[in-house]
Amino acid sequence: MKNDITILWADDEIDLLKPQILFLEEKGYDVVAVSNGQDAIDKCTDPQVDLIFLDEGMPGLSGLETLQLIKEKRPSVPIVMITKNETEGLMEEAIGSQISDYLIKPVKSQQILLTIKKIVDNKRLVSEKTDSNYQKEFQKIFFTLQDALDAEQWFDIYKKLVHWEIQLDKTGATNMKEVLTSQKAEANVEFGKFIDKNYINWVNGKTKGPVMSHNLLTEKVFPLMTDKVPTFFILIDNLRFDQWKIIEPMISESFKLKSEDYFYSILPTATQYARNAIFAGMMPSEIEKRLPSLWLNDEDEGGKNMQEPEFLKDQIVRNRLNFKYTYHKILNHAEGKQLEENILNLMTSDFNAIVYNFVDMLSHARTEMEVLKELASDETAYRSLTRSWFDHSPLYNALRKLAEKKVRIIITTDHGTIRVNTPSKVVADRNTTTNLRYKSGKNLQFNKKDVFEVKNPGDACLPKQHISSTFIFAKEDCFFAYPNNYNYYVNYFKNTFQHGGVSLEEMIVPFAVFESF
Repeated sequence: MKNDITILWADDEIDLLKPQILFLEEKGYDVVAVSNGQDAIDKCTDPQVDLIFLDEGMPGLSGLETLQLIKEKRPSVPIVMITKNETEGLMEEAIGSQISDYLIKPVKSQQILLTIKKIVDNKRLVSEKTDSNYQKEFQKIFFTLQDALDAEQWFDIYKKLVHWEIQLDKTGATNMKEVLTSQKAEANVEFGKFIDKNYINWVNGKTKGPVMSHNLLTEKVFPLMTDKVPTFFILIDNLRFDQWKIIEPMISESFKLKSEDYFYSILPTATQYARNAIFAGMMPSEIEKRLPSLWLNDEDEGGKNMQEPEFLKDQIVRNRLNFKYTYHKILNHAEGKQLEENILNLMTSDFNAIVYNFVDMLSHARTEMEVLKELASDETAYRSLTRSWFDHSPLYNALRKLAEKKVRIIITTDHGTIRVNTPSKVVADRNTTTNLRYKSGKNLQFNKKDVFEVKNPGDACLPKQHISSTFIFAKEDCFFAYPNNYNYYVNYFKNTFQHGGVSLEEMIVPFAVFESF
């Protein structure tokens, strides 16, 4: 069987290695044999060479000298050093020169084969195994979607889909990724039906639902704060569960993950509703009733998330909690650097709420900037860009400073986002909200199959701006478009990340608790 793998083998005793070379050729590998370092350097530039075996003890150019010169020409090619010399200094030098592995003479055929598979075949073998495992999981998920699932089971489904999405990213398995995308779309169809059936009952307390935005702090955060350990509640705006899974390993290097959980964002899955509900500990209609001077509706002028410190204060007082707290909102890099510099000063407070706004800004900027559309062209690239931001962010630096202290870190968000591709026509008056994933207004005309409709906003614990106001929320990957300039509107917003509606990506969001080692 042909492997399409070419091995360059350099050894001054190459004739003695003919049995091993014949063994590899029988296994389907092409072997180019040379007897000195200079020939190895000349041959290594051949792009067909996938792996190099390099004898350490060759006369003339030594193995280490040859290694350095090959690395200058082919820095990425894997090199296995073969040596009789087991001295620690030599091995350290070789490893420092970025060899992929080393073998001690005499080398056995099976030993060589295992090394090749580990280095060259690894990606292919992992890819094949991943594809096979997902194919098995596909059937399980398919049949599970036919069942009547509860909120917890939907989280399990979404978590599995995200897991396989990230695993298939690593292998580059295009066919399987297409299958997964299709299955995720199917899951969102069923999830939309689930929300249709249950959401109104949840928010009105008629049936027991999952933890949601408005009871997040009372259910999941405040009960943790009985041990006087300083708690840092870090809310990264618009952080999807898959984005969270990309940055989680980085945080786990500095902290111990105590629990990875979830909650459901309220509708609309938009900052002015979901985040206000988190800090107020109330649904929007309750906030408007209790704190009318602080609540702004969609039609009102002014910033809709300017009162979060007051909302938090009210919730703490309302729950008769006796602890010192702070609130910080980070909107740009300069504010992030300032927080990084002062983060240890917050250790004197019991509870520190930090809102970090970068990911949401990235999502919106991608809609308007062609260069960001190119950089984050699909889900995989969007996750990668999130990781890159976090890796170089003042937030990551601040967390590493906190890792030296006894603290509790909570990472969460207010809502997620979904990449929209399917336009859905809406006819409305000019006072209707402009959001692409939800609309609130009078006399709305729309395609019923594309939306979750709330005829009476009070049923969803939402403010009623007019007597005849209704809310509609886009489902699956739909986005609302007006008939006027329809084609322009569709072309501009298609393949953008939006939020406000009903989808797994927007509603089921991460909640993770870390503690110091």
